[in-house]
Amino acid sequence: MKIDPAAKPFTAMAAVPTVLAAAARRPRATLALGLLTAGVTLFFRDPDRTPDRTPVADPDVVLAPADGMIVHAGPAQEGVAPEGEWQQVSIFLSLLDVHINRSPYGGRVLSVTHVPGRFLAAYRAASATKNERSEIVVERVVDGQTRRVVYRQLVGQLARRIVTRIKAGDEVGTGERMGLMKFGSRMDVFLPADVALEVSKGQRAVAGETVLGRFQ
Repeated sequence: MKIDPAAKPFTAMAAVPTVLAAAARRPRATLALGLLTAGVTLFFRDPDRTPDRTPVADPDVVLAPADGMIVHAGPAQEGVAPEGEWQQVSIFLSLLDVHINRSPYGGRVLSVTHVPGRFLAAYRAASATKNERSEIVVERVVDGQTRRVVYRQLVGQLARRIVTRIKAGDEVGTGERMGLMKFGSRMDVFLPADVALEVSKGQRAVAGETVLGRFQ
């Protein structure tokens, strides 16, 4: 399985106690610490997703940007969305979920804004406005009409760093890898009112495969 390069320093740190236990000839401790090292490494797993199972070439489709549980799907929460009328889909990532993030919609990246903040539990509504986050705005022209999708990477209690690998001016494809969040977090997607949502609260999402909604 592919492992994201961001795993290297964390794997190295986790491996030190394992090596010391092995050098001290303590097999049980070595096994336990070795499993911990493997767990840390697997957190950064980057599985390939299957484009042939998702209509990524369809300009009307919006895909999930992250694996996890959908904790909100509907009208945007008050004070959370950008200015204007938006719908909101929020996905909570547990420690066991894949943390590689993908762009929910393809187009030109208008802006990437990093906002410092707190580290509240990512499943709490207040985390959307108080936690450290990166906001990405993507725009695409389809049949002469401009479509805009906004999405955010938010840290949680354990996630203390956001990695965003796209910048303003880049062209990004629907479902394309764009970054990751380290150790538990949340992603919010803000969609225009003319997008028909196809997911609901409590549903599990798979990044790059689950269809969040479609432009009408």
